[in-house]
Amino acid sequence: MGLFDNIQNSAPAPAPAAGADLAKKTVVFQEMPETLEQMQALPEASLKDPLDVAALTVAALCVYPSNKEESLRMLNFLKGPQPLSPYEISFIADRFRDSDYIPRSYLNGATPQNNYMPQRPYSVTVYELAHSRDNLNEGYLTVNLNSGGADSPRQIRLRTKPSTGEWFLWEQFILVGIRVPDAQNPWA
Repeated sequence: MGLFDNIQNSAPAPAPAAGADLAKKTVVFQEMPETLEQMQALPEASLKDPLDVAALTVAALCVYPSNKEESLRMLNFLKGPQPLSPYEISFIADRFRDSDYIPRSYLNGATPQNNYMPQRPYSVTVYELAHSRDNLNEGYLTVNLNSGGADSPRQIRLRTKPSTGEWFLWEQFILVGIRVPDAQNPWA
């Protein structure tokens, strides 16, 4: 079994439309996908729901510490027509230089107290806030995720491709500093 290879949804959310209620979704991973092929086998990999794409971004980043190349392949799949730039690849590498726990912190139940070891089955909750759709007319949606190590939500920006109805990762703002795990905190 892979790192995240079976995903189950709690209530499917349609792609947002201007003026619609704010969306919220928890995506459940029975196992985390460890390869691009495992990710593509998931129903969420249809890329039709932006909240699924955000959850799959977390899953892809969780793979990075154990398999950098596969994680980048997964992220490039989620990026669609515009693959990761050299700058983005360098930024991701830099974020993992000193720690591997940041992406796990977005999985429900992962906190500094348990060294960011999430509950099983793994799940991530993605939601919109009041300004999430400010640029929806231009094809962009900003969704939010909570980290067990941060006090405020972090964002992932997605872009739609109108000709296919697919959503793709445009930018992620989730690989930012959070509280260190208690095991690494001399003051814990």
